[in-house]
Amino acid sequence: MEAIKYLLWGGLAVISLLWWAAEQTSFLALEGVFAWRNVLTQYSGIVGISVMSLAMMLAVRPAFLERYVDGLDKMYRLHKWLGITGLVVSVSHYLIVSAPKWAVGLGWLERPARPPRPSLPEGSLQQVFASQRGLAEGVGEWAFYIAVVLMLLALIKYFPYRRFFQTHRLLAVTYLAFAFHSVILAKFDYWRTPLGMVLAVMLILGSVAAVLSLLRQRLGGRRVAAEVTAVERLSGMDVLAVDLRLENGWPGHEAGQFAFVTFHADEGPHPYTIASAWNSNGDVRFLIKALGDYTRALPERLRVGDRAVLEGPYGRFTFAGSGGRQIWISGGIGITPFIARMQALAAAANGQPVDLFHSTAQLTPEVSSRLSADAERAKVRLHLFHGRKFAIGDLLNGVENWRDADIWFCGPAAFGQEVRERLVALGLPAQRFHQELFEMR
Repeated sequence: MEAIKYLLWGGLAVISLLWWAAEQTSFLALEGVFAWRNVLTQYSGIVGISVMSLAMMLAVRPAFLERYVDGLDKMYRLHKWLGITGLVVSVSHYLIVSAPKWAVGLGWLERPARPPRPSLPEGSLQQVFASQRGLAEGVGEWAFYIAVVLMLLALIKYFPYRRFFQTHRLLAVTYLAFAFHSVILAKFDYWRTPLGMVLAVMLILGSVAAVLSLLRQRLGGRRVAAEVTAVERLSGMDVLAVDLRLENGWPGHEAGQFAFVTFHADEGPHPYTIASAWNSNGDVRFLIKALGDYTRALPERLRVGDRAVLEGPYGRFTFAGSGGRQIWISGGIGITPFIARMQALAAAANGQPVDLFHSTAQLTPEVSSRLSADAERAKVRLHLFHGRKFAIGDLLNGVENWRDADIWFCGPAAFGQEVRERLVALGLPAQRFHQELFEMR
């Protein structure tokens, strides 16, 4: 989380400093609303298209960046923050441009006389840009209206995922419109400065990413076809276990990683943690919790023999750490990565002591027996809590030298944040608490 905070605020600071260096206006000499309007219009526009460009680049899942932000889940969280920042800055930009005009229309302000525009060499690039100002303003305004609606829909959790998947791609079109708007309306002198060079690179990369997004192409993991070989409904738990046989091309995965899985083209890809360790026969398992309309309907829609597509693997929740022991904490379906890790340890033990604390509201004797068997084979101490949530005291009383451990958490985000804050306050080094942010919107 710290890395993406630094990237967000650091990126905003860098682009602001570059703009400050490129802007030749004497701010102390600015007089009147319209003088400030012109300067702030440029600044908000530069910041807005910058964060949108970065968000668009992250939308194509550049897996090579995972190491710098600690996983695709963190990358998507940064993408979300960039989107919200872009929304706020875009609204501010629109109001900076429009509010003075509204005030003039209401008689509250008087527009100053416009200075004559300098004559530009016929056929020069600057003259071409100047001739397209009206078109760029209109394109930018309509793109703004559409983008605001799409971004607000993306933030509404109750908006169906299927519709989110279909509509969110349209933001790539609005981005291309914003890129055109920015190129034409940015102060021409900016393009001769370091700001212009950085902005040009971001616009090019953002535009390439937008086209890739429209073509449904990604820069991340491989896409591999698969066949459903088994579908098991875990009774009393609202969980569907799905086994797949992968075709050639899957690079293998580490326990704790996830993949985007497409079972039905009309629904699009969903991210699911892989619930099995990798083996050479190409079999993988997913445990899918019924959390929405689609996952609740999946037991009726999915059949043995159906085709699927996997993209991945992604994620850095892979149990690497410098601690002398490991403590795993899970809630509900968050047990999934730990099942895969126990399978891996059963096949190749590393001798590191591990305690697993799992709390769940739904636990059948059959599932409890499976977990106990997995833990015994992996030599993991299992602490099960059925009907009540794991408490910090359970860890403090159950594990000696817990401050020397790496702690891996997978479960509800708010629960994880609470556990992290308590343990760090009690002396756990913050860098030893690992949590997957498994929310992709």
